[in-house]
Amino acid sequence: MATETRPSLVESPYIRSLLAGGLAGTTVDLSLYPLDTLKTRLQSSRGFLSSGGFRGIYAGVGSALVGSAPGAALFFVTYDAVKRSLQTTTTTGTTSGPATHMLAASLGEIAACAVRVPTEVVKQRAQAGQHPSSAAALASILRLRHSHGFGTMWRELYRGWSITVMREVPFTVIQFPLWEGLKRWSAAPGEQASAWQSAVFGSVSGAVAAGATTPLDVVKTRLMLAETRVGVGALVGRIWREEGGGAFFKGVGPRTMWISIGGAVFLGSYQWASNLLGGVK
Repeated sequence: MATETRPSLVESPYIRSLLAGGLAGTTVDLSLYPLDTLKTRLQSSRGFLSSGGFRGIYAGVGSALVGSAPGAALFFVTYDAVKRSLQTTTTTGTTSGPATHMLAASLGEIAACAVRVPTEVVKQRAQAGQHPSSAAALASILRLRHSHGFGTMWRELYRGWSITVMREVPFTVIQFPLWEGLKRWSAAPGEQASAWQSAVFGSVSGAVAAGATTPLDVVKTRLMLAETRVGVGALVGRIWREEGGGAFFKGVGPRTMWISIGGAVFLGSYQWASNLLGGVK
């Protein structure tokens, strides 16, 4: 069935990516926030119940509200810009391969982490019960500027940057080529995937990527929740010695379920908004 087109609401593809990405990020983070809280508490070294159990599952939601839209918008603007710059033209239209999707998604994630990492630090400390709210968690970090200097405050705000990038890049290198490949497989040449197709394929690709990268997510969570700064290698060694290899898959169930559902909401809503703004029905 041919894709029906109508006048584009937003001519610039970059503005479309910005708006659609912002909408997608906010929608997925707010709708699935309780599952993210449960996953964080399961991964905490303090244990699930000591970190809050099922109480206050919206703790830290303020930081998610602030960071969701700009983080997702940054990702999609970068992703779509790189993809467009490297795509090739064929007799059936423009196309791009898995290597292009991997590079575009990797650069998009690095850009998004500029917003995502401080948001995650603040959010997870509230989720794990270290502070009563995201505002209190942020205030405790900002006070370091007076007691320990601006550099210490900045490093604390971006604690876990390296492991977050190390987690997000492999995740997105798995998810986005799979998502793009499934969309291309389902659609006729020159057609755009529908929102529901994008949602289904986003769910499948997200689940695969989530399961494979759970150990990196555990390490990232522990780094952000640690009372004092610790190196990645030292932390991995300590988890292995004290808790065993199974600890690296703590929270794999909620994480896979959360990201599978989140992939459907995130990429489905992104495709819907992108198609709408681009004049594709």
